[in-house]
Amino acid sequence: MTTLDHSPALAPLRQARERFLSGRPLPDDVPDEVLAAWRRARFFGVRHDLDGPVQEPELPAESALLEAARPVLERIAPALGHSALLLTDERLRVLWTTGEVPGDDRCRDLSERAVGHNSAALALRTRCRAEVHGPEHFLDVWQDVSAVSVPLLSPDSGQALGTVTVASALCAGCGPHPGSALAEATATAIEAELLARSRTAERVLLDAYARAVAHGPARAIVALDGRNRLVSEAAVRLATPQVLAALERSSTSERTSGARPPHDSRPPQDTGCGQVLERSHDAGGAPSRERPTDAGGGSLLERSHDAVCRPAQEQSYGVTLPADAGCTAEITPVRHEGRVLGIVAVLEARAAEVPVPRLVPRPALALAGGSVPWRHAVARAVELARVPEPLLLTGERGSGKTALARELLGGTVPLVADAAESPELGVKYSELADGRPLLLRHAERLAQPDVAALNSLLDEHPDVHLLVTYTPGTPPGPCFQRLLDTLAARSVTVPALRERPEDVRELLPVLAPRPVPGQPPLTWTLDALRALEEHPWPGNVTELAHVVRALAEHRRVTGPVRRAELPDPVREGPAARRLSPMEHAERTAILAALRRHGGNKARAAAALGIGRATLYRKLRGYRDVL
Repeated sequence: MTTLDHSPALAPLRQARERFLSGRPLPDDVPDEVLAAWRRARFFGVRHDLDGPVQEPELPAESALLEAARPVLERIAPALGHSALLLTDERLRVLWTTGEVPGDDRCRDLSERAVGHNSAALALRTRCRAEVHGPEHFLDVWQDVSAVSVPLLSPDSGQALGTVTVASALCAGCGPHPGSALAEATATAIEAELLARSRTAERVLLDAYARAVAHGPARAIVALDGRNRLVSEAAVRLATPQVLAALERSSTSERTSGARPPHDSRPPQDTGCGQVLERSHDAGGAPSRERPTDAGGGSLLERSHDAVCRPAQEQSYGVTLPADAGCTAEITPVRHEGRVLGIVAVLEARAAEVPVPRLVPRPALALAGGSVPWRHAVARAVELARVPEPLLLTGERGSGKTALARELLGGTVPLVADAAESPELGVKYSELADGRPLLLRHAERLAQPDVAALNSLLDEHPDVHLLVTYTPGTPPGPCFQRLLDTLAARSVTVPALRERPEDVRELLPVLAPRPVPGQPPLTWTLDALRALEEHPWPGNVTELAHVVRALAEHRRVTGPVRRAELPDPVREGPAARRLSPMEHAERTAILAALRRHGGNKARAAAALGIGRATLYRKLRGYRDVL
């Protein structure tokens, strides 16, 4: 049965797709998002008449997401009927599938670059439930398929971890998909499983850290698990960036080789001195693999105390630190149910040296970060920059577009034109003839004549070495849209900081000013790090840099930065609903007044110049966000 036979509502869209594939003019009623998706598929070189399996993606050797999701998926699979159930990771690689839908045996990669428009790619991009029906797909093989996908979000950071998809034969009409409730319930159950595992693993590390500190408050203790970093007061001066980097390498080595016997004291292989290696994060954000079910007596958290090997039972060993670290480290692995979650390190200053922080080369800000979206964007930009041709970097303000552009240029000094300072470009092609690149910032603010001149330049010299940064905002006019279309073939979208919260920890030491000799570097409590990672950062890296520098320059206390020292919007966490600028300002003022007056509402109302009844009414209105 064809799409037209049983879904008349989709017949116009199917006809429009056929016209698109044959290059004929399209009707005006084609949804913008569907048309844009078809165009992206054509740009990526996706074949609509897929006649064989696409290239198999390289799947991860271990996946915490799959391990947490598998019991849920296997419980739900018998209730599928004639539908298919799929699980993908954050790169849209299919990790698990059951059931039968046309084309699912050959499409193991659901990214738009591989198969074009589909519900999983749409759900991951929009971070909400998405449906795609019949001819909305780009592939011929999915013309009689309806699918609904729900994104899976990390319970700790909100990071997108993957998707759950229910696919079936084409629904009558074009939705809603009858499997929507099943997809939502499956995603909720998987996220609950991830949360239980994450909390258990974090509690185990905290317990191991607390036991180590209990042996003496003067001991310098550091606990790490690849996500969390706990540093005692006594360890602040010794835990320089290169020491922490070496400990992170040891933690990663322990976790990846955690199958060795608990009493095997072989030290892990040292990979060098002073280099910060890329961290590996489990897809679910939790290094532990235990099932959060209580098969015996007592609660899970109570039994976790006995499941972790005590320091007396786990043999410790020394680890090689950089020659100028000024201290030594003794490592004890932290285990839970046979798996290594992380390490506890005891630092001791070398007797012949004073433990003063050393100045070490810092990674370039533009390249700091190890999250999947950031690595993909940087890798794509580096690949395109190998050819000195036009390159468009697009993203929100403060996301790092200009910094990345300068890194791509290496040591080359470009001509720089900033349309935010002067909308007139003022650069002639003769100045670029010798191969010197042009860095054009804030292209969205270009004056109309310069947009036309730039279009003409690219028409005549399509290989000019040009780097353009662009912040989307108001809809572009036809002339500027033509410029964007010309640059689209070589464009990279720089992700916003809220889309890569795990990079916050790597950005903090890069953004902080260098410490004064004899002073410890800026460090952070676990609670403060959580607040920084949960904040949406509307100003992106630029806003984070302002916060870090202000703390480094103005704080008068020692030790790690605590949550209470952070600015109000960061400390209090993101609002449960989106506030208008006026509401946001009012909420900030109320929080500040209540804090100044110790929570006394009458005094806070008097300080704000409003009546108590008005303050109570506003507090009720902000109940979900205060």
